[in-house]
Amino acid sequence: MLKPETPNDKEIRMNHANSMTRRTFNLAGAAAIAAPMILPSRALSGPNDAISLGWIGVGRRGQQLMGDFRGTKGSQIVAISDLYKPRMEQVANGKNWKTYQDYRQLLESKEVDAVVIATPDHWHALNAIHACIAGKDVYVEKPMTLTIREGREMVKAARKHKRIVQCGSQQRSMKECRIGCELARNQRAGKIHTVHAANYPSPWDQPFPAQPVPDGLDWDMWLGQTAPRSYHKDIFTPRALPGWISIMPYSGGEVTGWGAHGIDIIQWGLGMDDSGPTEIWAETNSLKLDIFVHLRYENGAEVVTDGKGPEGGGVFVGDKGSILVDRGKYKADPEEIAKEPISDAEIKLPVSLYHQQNWLDCIRSRELPIADVEIGHRSTSVCHLINIARWTRRKLQWDPKNEKFVGDDDANTYLDRPRREPWGFPEI
Repeated sequence: MLKPETPNDKEIRMNHANSMTRRTFNLAGAAAIAAPMILPSRALSGPNDAISLGWIGVGRRGQQLMGDFRGTKGSQIVAISDLYKPRMEQVANGKNWKTYQDYRQLLESKEVDAVVIATPDHWHALNAIHACIAGKDVYVEKPMTLTIREGREMVKAARKHKRIVQCGSQQRSMKECRIGCELARNQRAGKIHTVHAANYPSPWDQPFPAQPVPDGLDWDMWLGQTAPRSYHKDIFTPRALPGWISIMPYSGGEVTGWGAHGIDIIQWGLGMDDSGPTEIWAETNSLKLDIFVHLRYENGAEVVTDGKGPEGGGVFVGDKGSILVDRGKYKADPEEIAKEPISDAEIKLPVSLYHQQNWLDCIRSRELPIADVEIGHRSTSVCHLINIARWTRRKLQWDPKNEKFVGDDDANTYLDRPRREPWGFPEI
């Protein structure tokens, strides 16, 4: 249900001209969020106080993000890094950008204020942690992590080094997603008892015949923390046949691919940005063709990946009706429950008018961005829990505070993956 801007929306927009909320996020407690918020804006290296950006990863998504940032104000690209040197040189052709095949050299540059990370999923955590240690603010693509432990390490690095870290969950900056989640949070459909989600595929793997490594590609470093294996173009390409997004060592499959968008919106609509489900279990449907996962929250709401929800969100069901929230749209059933504008007293969610601009504004103000690292970690963790439920095939009790399974040592082995040296976690 797309609606024109209401007077209420206009008031919110004017009061949030810098894409900031009037409320602070309830994340990991006041102590965790205080440090980034009290820091003054640091000196910026670009002319006219422009934020000088370094790009880590300039493949398909990295180049798309360059287009997104062209719609922002107050930033400039000064350096890029990519393990595939010919691609990097092609992207940099004709531009006054420094190029680095090893991202760690880019992080050493004093010209770079902040970095945009658009590498494959299995590199996000280390890229971001190293950037925080180097004193750079971070925009990291979704899904934010490969494992649940990685997310907590990223949060620790951001908080200790007082960095502004935005996860690329850009649907939080879409007006329709925000309004739909506001309706759900304010119980316009009644108390939410069920949320229908898409049935995202989990990752898988298979043998791939060895192919010659393209000239100029550092394949061993591309593999990073994962076990050595021969190059194949269908591993290196994001969405090939199958592409690394679907392959177990490098991603969580579409559960973390598209699920990082849809589950994030569900977390937002349920008011669970600082938490997660407490019970998770998988079941095979009556035809034994699909594995659905149930995630029950402490407030009684149950999320089901039964395929009845959209890829970019969910269908929130209460005793008065339902609210579908998807990328760039929302729809209420019956329509009457969404007709009354959201009052000022009902506003629960922060407002961002442009996701990338929100991050840039927060670099200057030192406020937490709309998809702060803790939020990105919590939403991606739920995606990982879906995969773990499918792999274990038993009911799991999850402790969202301590981020461990209760009484299940075997399930806890899935919280991280083996990391090949020298790509272990650094001293934060």
